[in-house]
Amino acid sequence: MDGLRARLASRNANKARELEHLLPNWRIEPLEADDYPAEDGTTYYDNARGKALFGRTRAEPDEWALGEDSGIEVAALHGGPGVQSARSGGDDPVGWLLDVLGGTEDRRARYVSELVIVSPAGDELRGTGTLEGHIAAEPRGTEGFGFDPIFVPAGEERTVAELGNGWKRENSHRARAARALLNALSEAG
Repeated sequence: MDGLRARLASRNANKARELEHLLPNWRIEPLEADDYPAEDGTTYYDNARGKALFGRTRAEPDEWALGEDSGIEVAALHGGPGVQSARSGGDDPVGWLLDVLGGTEDRRARYVSELVIVSPAGDELRGTGTLEGHIAAEPRGTEGFGFDPIFVPAGEERTVAELGNGWKRENSHRARAARALLNALSEAG
């Protein structure tokens, strides 16, 4: 699998670098496009697949196309915000989630990531990763982004933002999805 190239259907260069680290021997570049499809799927898979298929229409003939969707699911919110995570809470998603939860005792949550890759021939593979945990009472830590300052992984006492980017690169929901995708690629040959 040396030297494989993929276009990530995202403008986020940081996400491309993260995935490049998680998918050794791959060169991953963000896809430059102004007309990305709406993320209106009902599942992470729907959204990731839609991005990957869109990317396949724009990638070079020898490049793979990669789509990713992720979010946080909170038990007290019946799995919400889920696929709406990126659009929840406006400029302060952490403050929003803490306000919504208030004094709720059940603070169980999990991060979910779905990766879908489409080969130059149109073959599709996927990898899903989850990270179980709970929501802290207040933000702690400075690394990561999104809900990381309030997400405490199962078995840990610190938030992802306190555990740091090094920990996140190896243990996050996206890292787990990448490992699952690598397994799918290996099995497919």
